[in-house]
Amino acid sequence: MTTGTRAQRMKQPLATDVIAATAEQHGVCVRPFTMEVGDLDTGELRYVPVPCGSTVESVCGPCARKARALRMAQCREGWHMVDEPDFTPDEPTPDHTALLELRADLVVAYQEAAGSGAVEADELRDEIRSVDEELRQLGMRGRLPNPDGPEKRAPKRSTKRRQDAPELPRRRVEKRTVGREYAGRFRPSMFVTLTLDSYGRVRDDGTPVDSSTYDYRRAARDAVHFAALVDRWWQNLRRVVGWDVQYFATVEPQKRCAPHLHAALRGSVPHEVLRQVTAATYHQVWWPAHDELVYDRGHLPVWNGVRFVDPDTRAPLTTWAEAIDDLDEPRHVVSFGRQVHSKGVLGGSPEAGRHIGYLTKYLTKSTGEVVEAGTDRQRAHHDRLHDQLQVTPCSPRCAIWLLYGIEPLGTNSRTHPGHCKGRAHRRTTLGLPGRRVLVSRKWSGKTLADHRADRKAFVLESLAAVGITKPEPDRTRQTWSKVQPGDPYLPPRDHLLMHAIAERLTWRAEYDKALLAANGPPPTDLSATDRLVA
Repeated sequence: MTTGTRAQRMKQPLATDVIAATAEQHGVCVRPFTMEVGDLDTGELRYVPVPCGSTVESVCGPCARKARALRMAQCREGWHMVDEPDFTPDEPTPDHTALLELRADLVVAYQEAAGSGAVEADELRDEIRSVDEELRQLGMRGRLPNPDGPEKRAPKRSTKRRQDAPELPRRRVEKRTVGREYAGRFRPSMFVTLTLDSYGRVRDDGTPVDSSTYDYRRAARDAVHFAALVDRWWQNLRRVVGWDVQYFATVEPQKRCAPHLHAALRGSVPHEVLRQVTAATYHQVWWPAHDELVYDRGHLPVWNGVRFVDPDTRAPLTTWAEAIDDLDEPRHVVSFGRQVHSKGVLGGSPEAGRHIGYLTKYLTKSTGEVVEAGTDRQRAHHDRLHDQLQVTPCSPRCAIWLLYGIEPLGTNSRTHPGHCKGRAHRRTTLGLPGRRVLVSRKWSGKTLADHRADRKAFVLESLAAVGITKPEPDRTRQTWSKVQPGDPYLPPRDHLLMHAIAERLTWRAEYDKALLAANGPPPTDLSATDRLVA
């Protein structure tokens, strides 16, 4: 019988909280979504909890920690690679060529039907899509020609280097991704940090010394185009050093809320070369003028059923194609700051492990958790930057273009002028690019799914060594579907968590048995805590 006062009883943890805490302790997802799995052979239907896959620890700690561990393994495996990864494409199979011949015939028939207005055109278009899907399933990458013909090419812009940017030497890029070896046994790599330019003096807490002169407009635009600037930096670096430099990089906000880049770079590059490439790298934004607002929140363009028009004159707005055709100079140029931090790191050293931990340190936190506004001055700084991001277009499809009298690409009746769902405009991200992790294609020769499969295969091999087999179900004989809202047979989340905890305890016991068989029993003089750590 429960005793004590009402206040004492109210302080006791809820059963739901106890279940969630136990699930988190054993690495079980605390907020799974449920799938309905049907067995085609037996007709059995069961509900399976699927991990949410969140990378934010405050949302789901177990899933976020697993994601970070996977990124750490990916970074470690590719950073100091010794052997060149093999990316030689396989030869096309007879099935590939047969399907492509069929597609060529279908495209010719489709173009003839579309040109004459025949009703068979839509059916032929669906057939072409079906053949394309079969080719993808056979294993084919790259883009096939559009049956409707080539799209209109974007206007060519000047590629001549700006006079205010230093010249860079250029070499032909070799098909090599592994760095040089020194003294017959050392193969160092690099850890590099790049930051954006200054927008005004800031205090130790990241807030401007003088907010009236701090360039919030340039800070917002630089943040939006930071990813494109980083891509240009890697291109320039590869052309200067003459080999295909590979990287694992993370993007994080500084205290002043400007994004900066930490990168593990495979191979060794002289520090002076890195500084030279950084000083000469810039990205030109060939967008229409967006300095002065034409409309505000109380006076917006309206949709007339076909396109957006002025609310007073009913004149149609300038289209995106018309706006960029008139450009004769870029509207914004983004570049890095002068500070470039670079350091050589040897593989397998404690220093390499520390840098991998630093690279992935904040991957389990949201942007708002990395840079918190703890004072009124910081909150005011964040508010002013967010206000500028609210009127800074993030792409050619951004609905904010309508505030400048320009109709962006992809507009329709559901487009709300000035309201864009892009991450750049959110108060929680403050312009940080959507991708927090940037990994080059030839970094480890594997995708995250490949690394996850490697970890699973290692566990299965360890279990098989002690006679424990885990047969994989035949997924072709199963149907997976989302649970429909209001399903009366859906078990409560707490029931699913309890089942997942029991299953995880069983797996853990089996894996401990495999480790014991492989490594032998621990020394008897160790305490229980020491044995667990060992």
